[in-house]
Amino acid sequence: MIDFYYQYQTLDRLKATLNTLKEALDIDSRKKELSELEALQEKEGFWNDIENAQKVNRQINAHRKKIDRFEDLDNRVKEFYQLLELIEEMQDEEEAQKASKELTVLEKEVNDLRIEALLKGKYDNLDAILTLHAGAGGTEAQDWADMLYRMYTRYAERKGYQIKELDFLDGDEAGIKSVTFQISGENAYGYLKAEKGVHRLVRISPFDANKRRHTSFASLEVMPIIEDNEEIKINPDEIRVDTYRSGGAGGQHVNKTDSAIRITHLPTGIVVQCQNERSQLQNKETAMKMLISKLAEKREREKLEESQSIKGDLKKIEWGSQIRSYVFCPYTLVKDHRTGFENTDVNAVMDGDIEDFILEYLKRS
Repeated sequence: MIDFYYQYQTLDRLKATLNTLKEALDIDSRKKELSELEALQEKEGFWNDIENAQKVNRQINAHRKKIDRFEDLDNRVKEFYQLLELIEEMQDEEEAQKASKELTVLEKEVNDLRIEALLKGKYDNLDAILTLHAGAGGTEAQDWADMLYRMYTRYAERKGYQIKELDFLDGDEAGIKSVTFQISGENAYGYLKAEKGVHRLVRISPFDANKRRHTSFASLEVMPIIEDNEEIKINPDEIRVDTYRSGGAGGQHVNKTDSAIRITHLPTGIVVQCQNERSQLQNKETAMKMLISKLAEKREREKLEESQSIKGDLKKIEWGSQIRSYVFCPYTLVKDHRTGFENTDVNAVMDGDIEDFILEYLKRS
């Protein structure tokens, strides 16, 4: 006889979780604000201010996405009660097995939404700027930085995020010495802040004729893009702006004019640079946004006893300071040293399948 006692218990838990999430996600308030924004969108002259219109549209899309996702899960949980009752009446073993698998999927989706509800940090909903630096290891490390760059762009593509390269420095023989890129999308910083730190690679080097095993390091810095911060005022006398010609061995990274911008904030020594916009003015605007974000980030760290809340402690880029190890040889394993989470499918991870690592970190943070 088919008995769904445990499945009903699971549904009860999911129902209770969704009731809590309705408040945590402010669903009722979101619906009210969505109606107000949509009314604003219909007003005459709305598109006269393109920048503001785009901002409103992003807010509308964010609210719709959150509301639709919550209501979809809420409806599916309610309908599942009816499905289980029907299968119990039919005593259909095949349908019972199918329902159990579907319930497992539904449970995961509700848990994923619960994780998203945890993203209530001051900057979690913002876009993010990531900077990868090759560490100890020369060409091997520069190739590793390039591999990580691909991993994060693939992850962003999976999430439906937009990617924009801001600064790029080629490696001496292969790979990259450093790259700065922007990832835009809902809660981009909230998710990607989990990745800040040093990443360690162990593999047989393709650059070693003797096929020896090498260990390489690269660090990832993650910061939110803070465009409107009234607390941060930059005195023009306290910055130095330098122009230079974009670097790179060829292709998209070469610019024949001195349009690249480097800004140094003299009181703090913070340096930001951008070279991949279309003009010197655009490069300067982007670099100023980066500087504001870094200054806000610095202020936030000073307010908190633990600097991990925003930028984290990157430590020295060498053995013993890594947050995660990627082992290609003599076995395959990716292990996060903060959470203990592991995945033996290293190729999938390098293709951007890092969501589980991020969720495990967020659960424990």
